Amino acid sequence: MDRPTRVGVIGCGQISGIYFETARRMRDIEVIACADVVLEAVKFRADMYDIPRRYTPEQLLADPEVEIVLNLTIPQVHAEVSLAALEAGKHVYTEKPLATSLADGRRILDLAVKKGLRVGCAPDTFLGAGIQTCKELIEDGVIGEPVAAVAFLMHHGIEMNRPTPTAPNPTRQRVTEKDPSFYYQPGVGPMFDMGPYYLTALSVLIGPVRRATGSARITWPERPVGNPQFKVNTPTHIAGVLDHENGAVSTIITSIDVWPTELPRIEIYGESGTLSVPDPNTFGGPVRLRKANEREWTDVPVTRPYQVNSRGLGVADLAHAARLGRPHRASGDLAYHVLEVMHAIHDASREGRHVQVTSNFPRPKTLEPGLADGELD
Repeated sequence: MDRPTRVGVIGCGQISGIYFETARRMRDIEVIACADVVLEAVKFRADMYDIPRRYTPEQLLADPEVEIVLNLTIPQVHAEVSLAALEAGKHVYTEKPLATSLADGRRILDLAVKKGLRVGCAPDTFLGAGIQTCKELIEDGVIGEPVAAVAFLMHHGIEMNRPTPTAPNPTRQRVTEKDPSFYYQPGVGPMFDMGPYYLTALSVLIGPVRRATGSARITWPERPVGNPQFKVNTPTHIAGVLDHENGAVSTIITSIDVWPTELPRIEIYGESGTLSVPDPNTFGGPVRLRKANEREWTDVPVTRPYQVNSRGLGVADLAHAARLGRPHRASGDLAYHVLEVMHAIHDASREGRHVQVTSNFPRPKTLEPGLADGELD
């Protein structure tokens, strides 16, 4: 490789920091430009990470040296920014979800094919050491054929974890923190915001979903965030049942309407054992295994690369794959499948039926063990 692939970031909010930090460690990418509609945020991130080109979004898209656009905007404009990047002749990698509507998600994938470009999408946490270890165990038949799984995201709302107005460094807080009210609007909520971590993990570890049903509700029509309170316009407690292509049945609950719980994050039940999967919002362990008839859980060593927060690993893999002509792992097809499953659960609740899921995706190749930090196979 002569040089790293050049990346431009659109969206300099709170999540962007870890992407800038990961890019510094990766050999395949270099962030050369950043942009935001809030110019103060651009200056803040550019100063922090020594980014030479400080743009409006339109200026970044017009820069011929930007090869990949990293779209870190709010979900409601993911599709708009990704489509503009593709029209400008750039590969695009977007924060999750791929889009808020299936129609926009399909437009993104179709335009990429037409232009001969690549689309990638978060989450890339499934490339981390923890879930890659689980993938290897399942592929090696350690728990036998998966027959069922559960996945839970349960807490009491993002406002419970918001920084207070007296938090240190108010300038940083002001330019990097979104108004939390956006979280409770259509296209976001607990399923569309956090569901992609859990559904991506289930899809990668077990396989595509072919049918979904579910129930969803809004528990509190107004949430006590800000002054005055604001209305909630998307379900905040969603329970889904998923039939996978291989016959396994998964149960998923994403809720911000509950108080403390001791439910696991993800467990996968095989014909001959159970696998406890780490938090899919992280890159490391723990990974725990309990075979049939065993009395105790066993901690499985997690020795694969990328055990710490490495958001942006999927961007580097896209760049590396494009140069080699192989499929990239955090693909647009995988993200579209997850988007279709999320919509299917909501549609099933509203319409009182099972919903068929028609999309598919190439199963991502497992990362090779023994890689050094910053390397990709």
